[in-house]
Amino acid sequence: MKLPPHLLDEIILSLGEIFVGRRYADKVIEYTFKRHRKWGSRDRRIFAESIYECVRWWRWFWHLAGLPDEEHTQPEAITPERLWRVWAAYWITNGRELPKDDTAPEVKPGDVLKRAKEGAPPAIRAAIPDWLETRGAQELGSAWPALREALNQPAEVFMRVNTLKNDRRALREKLGQEGYETEAVDHVPSALRLKQRANLFGTASYKAGLFEVQDAASQLIAPFLQVEPGMRVIDACAGGGGKALHLAALMRNKGKLLALDVHAWKLAELRKRASRAGVDIIETREIEGSKTVKRLAQKADRVLLDVPCSGLGVLRRNPDAKWKLSDAEVERLIALQAEILESYSRMVVPGGRLVYATCSILPSENERQVQAFLARHGSDWILEEELHRNPETGAFDGFYAARLLRKKDEKSPEQAPPAESTEPTE
Repeated sequence: MKLPPHLLDEIILSLGEIFVGRRYADKVIEYTFKRHRKWGSRDRRIFAESIYECVRWWRWFWHLAGLPDEEHTQPEAITPERLWRVWAAYWITNGRELPKDDTAPEVKPGDVLKRAKEGAPPAIRAAIPDWLETRGAQELGSAWPALREALNQPAEVFMRVNTLKNDRRALREKLGQEGYETEAVDHVPSALRLKQRANLFGTASYKAGLFEVQDAASQLIAPFLQVEPGMRVIDACAGGGGKALHLAALMRNKGKLLALDVHAWKLAELRKRASRAGVDIIETREIEGSKTVKRLAQKADRVLLDVPCSGLGVLRRNPDAKWKLSDAEVERLIALQAEILESYSRMVVPGGRLVYATCSILPSENERQVQAFLARHGSDWILEEELHRNPETGAFDGFYAARLLRKKDEKSPEQAPPAESTEPTE
């Protein structure tokens, strides 16, 4: 495969922005495509695949390039010359011939392939940080090696059908007319899988709000909350709103759905997505402090806590996250999750339900958090059901969810307050 020099230059430049400039890979790719609108589909595919694979296997390719392992995350050690060597290791191990360039650093394919056959520590071979290898082995034991391997597989593209505007069969036909072949996903009624990876955001179907791009495992979370039309529901960590939009569809756009987040820009994105999806029951509200949460005490029939987490269950989709994370950051997130669960659970009315969810595979972020909460509040809450989805069991991302029922207070009236009570009161 002949590689145009300008394309290789952009690959090296972009890898530098990711590993030295600490930018996210998907944003770098998006920005590069905007700067090179005349690139054809072949150049775009080669560029995106090169970036994602070099990021995914960064430590391994760094090792194959013969570079000192202790320097693979040190920005000052990641020079353009070394970036070229890492990319060359990727290119060679994929059976491709390096372009002829007298100005490029010399990389001998034989040396790269020899190192690939030699033994290497598991963390280097799996291209993960040492802290993650240690934590994964400690928390997951014998399940860790298979999970570790699965997390390095490229993610597939799934869609969630917007049932407010169409159904799965109609969407398949519509996308087929636009040139995209899809298939239904077993046991996930709202999901379609794209057979050949492509960017769907420019399609007429997407612009018309007929679907959202969302992993199939993620699509299991909203139904797990057991919402019904007319309910008062709070998505307390809404982010960009993928699950809030799913909840609104399950509620048939009837009731009240309050989407909270600490980032105003994410809520602004949610409002745009809601408009495209034809959803008008969502109200967005920025969390500005503890008062925002306190004012909503016992105001919701259902609460979704899709809490901030390590994201280790979605590394296939966001491979650069493992190079930006640290063990200390995971510990900070664990403390934050416990705080959110403790505080935000008060929003649920007696007799109502709460779902605690993460896109992590670590028990310390998942079932152990729920167990610790129940140890403190077991007299008030019941664990109804848990949901685990791990990448090694299929094509889905890793997710966890627990549904908790808040016991009714026999001393309090059973009737719930009116829907408008989700408005703050002074």
